[in-house]
Amino acid sequence: MTNPAAPSVAADSVSATADLAGLDLGEARFTQARIERILRLVIALGTVVLGTQSFLNALGSHQESAGWHLVLLALAFVPIAVMVASLVIPFLPRAAARICAVALLVVFACWPFATADIPADSSEQPWIWYLLNVATTAAVVGFTLSLQVTWAIVVPVLYAGVRLVQVGTAREEVIAVLLDAAFAMTLAGLIIGIGWMLRTLAIGIDRARADAVASYAAAAEADAVEAERVAVAALMHDSVLAALIAAERAASPREEGLAAAMAREALTRLANADQDVGEGPDEEVPAASLVRAIERAVAGLDESIPVTVTVSPRAVVTPGRTARAIVLATTQAAANALQHAGGHGLAVEMTVDAAAVRVRVVDTGPGFDPGGIAADRLGIRGSIVARMAAAGGAARVQTGAGGTAVRLEWERPR
Repeated sequence: MTNPAAPSVAADSVSATADLAGLDLGEARFTQARIERILRLVIALGTVVLGTQSFLNALGSHQESAGWHLVLLALAFVPIAVMVASLVIPFLPRAAARICAVALLVVFACWPFATADIPADSSEQPWIWYLLNVATTAAVVGFTLSLQVTWAIVVPVLYAGVRLVQVGTAREEVIAVLLDAAFAMTLAGLIIGIGWMLRTLAIGIDRARADAVASYAAAAEADAVEAERVAVAALMHDSVLAALIAAERAASPREEGLAAAMAREALTRLANADQDVGEGPDEEVPAASLVRAIERAVAGLDESIPVTVTVSPRAVVTPGRTARAIVLATTQAAANALQHAGGHGLAVEMTVDAAAVRVRVVDTGPGFDPGGIAADRLGIRGSIVARMAAAGGAARVQTGAGGTAVRLEWERPR
């Protein structure tokens, strides 16, 4: 069970990963937004090209009556200009695209009335022909897929109908108009298909991204909970249980005073468990400071324990939390040797070079059977092995009839 007096070390990690899991709508649609932006810019560019061609043809056109000419120009090109601007800015692009698609549909519907009194010229394409795919691409931006398909069919069919009204139903004219409508319909279908494919792909990528973030958040939460369990268990073993054992075995005033000091330290660590579980700040610790910390910790257990130190002139600096883990793991290993091996041949060897920090705690006691350690005993599992692993290091324990050696190592990341 988790100690209720110890605020959860998982709290900070879980809250950080919760920010990742709780993506807002914009973050959750990251790829969709980018794809949509690209589609709109491409459509805006194509609309400018086709719209310019149509506008230049319309300026010199005499295919419609004078009364209708300005009306159709305004009805077609004002919505087109507004749509292009809204796609580029962007500002209300879907609304502008819908207005443009409907306005062009009205232009096609009005064409027979505008050309009723003008002789038909089948050799010249009307300027509205260039706007066929402008209308269908506007639908790609503004409408859902079903309406996009509807526009891709209705607009060419409507154009074919109004054009036949203008030029007549001679065989050659019908074939030419139907080919124009079929070409426009095919191109519209291609545009709709590309847009649908890209949008579907973007949705899939965003869903995969959201699932990956959720999986990472769940894994980080589970890791934080496990780190909390190990840290609190180590705290209980190092401070509380050690103080209780010392108090039970105290047989002299000096030992009683030591047990009382250990009890005060245990109570202090429990009261400040939220800072202690986090293993302190991560400011880098020089080799000399790490050596002094280990010497003080070992001397606090027994001043007669020899500590041999070898420090390279290019000794690596150690992150603060890693240094604290090395000190605590060394202290636990020495305490285990004092408690279970009577301190026979106990010695501490420390080497700090440009690549790593290595500590070796050895004794010449009878050794022990690692498989016989009860599951609830965390002196080695929690306070040494798990603690070093959590700090990015490693711990190995070798034991036999000739004694026990605990090796702690932390290598500087490349």
